[in-house]
Amino acid sequence: MRTWARPTAVLAVVAAVALSGCGRDSGDNGTDDAAQPISEGKASGEITVWAMGTEGEKLAAFAADFMKENPDATVKVTPIPWDGAHDKIATAIAGGQTPDLSLIGTTWMGEFARTGGLDQLPTDLVKEGDFFPGAWDTAVVDGKAYGVPWYVETRLFYVNKDVAAKAGVTAPPKTWEELTAAISAFKQKGGATWGVSLQPGGTGSWQTVMPFVWQNGGEVTNADAFSFDSPQVSDALGYYESFFDAGLAPKDLPQGQLEPDFVKGSIGAFISGPWHIGILEGQGGAGKYDVWHMPSRKAATSFVGGGDLAVFKDAKNRDGAWKFVSWLSQPQTQVKWYQATSDLPAVKAGWDDPALTGDPMLAAFGDQLSDAKSPPAIGTWDQVAAAFDAEIERLVKTDETAADAAKAIQQKAATIGTGI
Repeated sequence: MRTWARPTAVLAVVAAVALSGCGRDSGDNGTDDAAQPISEGKASGEITVWAMGTEGEKLAAFAADFMKENPDATVKVTPIPWDGAHDKIATAIAGGQTPDLSLIGTTWMGEFARTGGLDQLPTDLVKEGDFFPGAWDTAVVDGKAYGVPWYVETRLFYVNKDVAAKAGVTAPPKTWEELTAAISAFKQKGGATWGVSLQPGGTGSWQTVMPFVWQNGGEVTNADAFSFDSPQVSDALGYYESFFDAGLAPKDLPQGQLEPDFVKGSIGAFISGPWHIGILEGQGGAGKYDVWHMPSRKAATSFVGGGDLAVFKDAKNRDGAWKFVSWLSQPQTQVKWYQATSDLPAVKAGWDDPALTGDPMLAAFGDQLSDAKSPPAIGTWDQVAAAFDAEIERLVKTDETAADAAKAIQQKAATIGTGI
């Protein structure tokens, strides 16, 4: 799972750097500049790139094909650890010492675009309709695109086949009511100790909870204000809490127990992304599970994550950087990147390749991507998400009501502000 949380203790330091007299002017938010085209022809010159995780490890070798097609260009990739990547990028923007482009965590785009640090997506570089809508929205700030989605992921229910068979559940549930009935049957008839494992709060739990909010018609913001205290959010929190109150989901699960307990049938289901396919195979779970799409209330929405590519305003080789981004966005390149890294294509046409259509598990994730969302591109989302996570834990583990949790999230979020 890829998330981009950062230590809140460094926020004041980063803000101080961004507001200092050196580097980029803090008053230049970059949002008034019109998108500029790039030149025709091949890329040239040195293109400097920062990338994190597996992407940082494999991109340099992968870029060899781009350099063959653009013999006058050289791609220089610097791997950056995810831990600390946000603050390294923020400091580079503030000091005007950025690379040409970087992998950017999807929840960081709003913050960095509003500092004026990111270049607006050139006209006619790519087509919005080529990408999954939820993924495209992660790169859009104040109605303008400041990058493109590079790879994506979404979440489905993983379901133990034997447990489901014993429980008499023969088809994925289509509604919340059907989901509750299925999870209950997993415990009552299917032999599972826990019908489902859900995150009981803690870091990143918002990614599991927010799909239920979206399914119920709730939103994080309404115009420029937070809307966590809406009936739609409160009802969704109450539904999420109901699995814990009914004893269908554990409030505490020891680290490392999820996968082995799921494979042996002690846990009937859990929510996660496509990376768990490989993890379960490593635990001896191959062939022992199915994946279910999200159930529907008003929608059947899931969470969309992944990574975006953005070019910096202070790029020395803007033209070459955007041409590299364009190359990485081509469907055939996206498929080759998937084969090299298992990163799923953000471009819809990439999913037409047999490498993905031939795998029913991956195809299910591809189908879900047509109804998947991310939080709004606001500069304070990481702080708001931390407050959200804390309240989910209070909701699950104390006598706090869903209505009180929604109000508490709203109050904390309002205090933090949207950064808009």
